[in-house]
Amino acid sequence: MKELEKGDKMGKIIAFVNQKGGVGKTTSSINLAASLGLLGKKTLLVDLDPQGNSTTGVGINKSELKKSLYELLTDRAETKEVVVKTKFKNLYTIPASINLAGVDMELMEMSKGNKDFVAQLQLKKYLSEVSDIFDYIILDCPPSLGLITTNALAAANSVIIPVQCEFFALEGIMQLLNSIMIAQKKLNPELDIEGVLLTMLDNRTNLGLEVVEDIKSYFKEKVYDTIIPRLVRLSEAPSHGKPIHAYDPKSRGTEAYLNLAKEVIERNGK
Repeated sequence: MKELEKGDKMGKIIAFVNQKGGVGKTTSSINLAASLGLLGKKTLLVDLDPQGNSTTGVGINKSELKKSLYELLTDRAETKEVVVKTKFKNLYTIPASINLAGVDMELMEMSKGNKDFVAQLQLKKYLSEVSDIFDYIILDCPPSLGLITTNALAAANSVIIPVQCEFFALEGIMQLLNSIMIAQKKLNPELDIEGVLLTMLDNRTNLGLEVVEDIKSYFKEKVYDTIIPRLVRLSEAPSHGKPIHAYDPKSRGTEAYLNLAKEVIERNGK
């Protein structure tokens, strides 16, 4: 693919991580990646979830895929073989397939008797082949803290933690922070918290606004100024295979994710 030519800088690898489901992780991964692309940044979205929602959310038909992230992690393909160009500006993806569901056990099996094979570092090994091609690489992690997520934490420069504006918002966050600390200690000393993203805010409730204040008092300057509202259009867009900016350009969701992308670019100075 001619577009996959090396640049002169290493791209920033950011993992969206939260073991809780339904916090807007995939929606945010898709729309941040697409918004970065819209703002002129060459962006790779890596779908690490066996459900493949990020893959279909950017218009890729999973049944037509010959190779996916599964083949990459199990040494059956090279990185450039599995990168797919989407129809959206500057946006590429490494898609997921259902085969990914059993990859944990397969990686552990591959590591038996092979001291040079580290199951947790497979993703890092392969992303290093293309990290100087993209400005940003966004990792959409599954809602668990298993081996796939560990691979993401080992490969990433930083993590974005999406937190839903609801009563149990901080539940499980300590477990997640502990997992990040373990990854820092054992696999990736450079790993940092990029930011905390508040999602699904319903302005009509006092509870949502109270949660915003709680999260900000806990994470302080790590919390993005941009808060993602709860919108029907945002939840509809992936089923049409489109990021929100393509599905509804004038949506408040489009504005929110473009603002988030601008914050990410500003914080990274690139």
